[in-house]
Amino acid sequence: MRLRFVLVMIVLVALPVAGISGQNTPWGDPDLQGIWSNRTITRLERPQELADKEFFTDEEAVEYVRDTLERTNRDRRDGPAETDVRRAYNDFWWDSGTTLVKTLRTSIIIDPPDGRIPPLTEEAETLAAERAEQRRLHPADGPESRSLGDRCIWWRSTGPPILPTAYNNNYQIVQSPGYVAILAELMHAVRIIPLDDSPHLPEATLQLMGDSRGHWEGDTLVVETTNFTDRTNFRNSGAGLRVIERFRRDDPDTLMYEFTIDDEATFTRSWTGQIPMVKSDGLIYEYACHEGNYAMTNLLEAARAEEARAAGDQ
Repeated sequence: MRLRFVLVMIVLVALPVAGISGQNTPWGDPDLQGIWSNRTITRLERPQELADKEFFTDEEAVEYVRDTLERTNRDRRDGPAETDVRRAYNDFWWDSGTTLVKTLRTSIIIDPPDGRIPPLTEEAETLAAERAEQRRLHPADGPESRSLGDRCIWWRSTGPPILPTAYNNNYQIVQSPGYVAILAELMHAVRIIPLDDSPHLPEATLQLMGDSRGHWEGDTLVVETTNFTDRTNFRNSGAGLRVIERFRRDDPDTLMYEFTIDDEATFTRSWTGQIPMVKSDGLIYEYACHEGNYAMTNLLEAARAEEARAAGDQ
């Protein structure tokens, strides 16, 4: 299996990554290759104040962007010192976008029509409460108590599904006969997706990014992913999470990305999001996370100090 993985990566890296809308790869598949960005200030869920409004007008979009960038500007110095500290880095270090999605939708979620994540089932609400209580009681017993992001292993937004985050919102798609690879800049995660109609891994075999299998429906790449671990739950999803992704080249500079979340045990209905990803002329550089992950050492030392202080006060 390891040898197969290495050989596939060699083939993928050796192929050109430039693709043009309307053209196919040398072996006949639609060409989705390139580096794409999904950074946007469009929210996953539609803001409550926008109610049933599905799209902005051009004028509304300008006003919304202006107000959002002013409100989220991390270079502001108003408010108490605690507020300034919570803003963390200066604005220079963030790259969460300065524009809405090209379609001017008011949310990434396009179904349900209200642009909101459906309610959790009773079972999922109970599981979510248990997870929250576990985090509250054991926030830093050891590295394993912390999130995969804190441990520089994996970031939820890198997918699936692929969602915008604070920075490093870039993805490289590379194709070869029978495979598609998606490299996420953030946390340097790579998915290699076979297109050979092979079955998913056995139910008991779980992976951080799940097990992806793809096929073509006309000019659209459809990817189904299952077999997620509990550590990579999405919005309190459970073991039955199934993510269906669709990638379609709309024009030379736009890759339309859609995803559907299907988990009957977690959500009262399935739901779908859409993000027009924009072509990038830049490069993807190595994402090294913390150098030596000293932040984890500091975090655990601080937790031990707080425990010692609490014990001394008793």
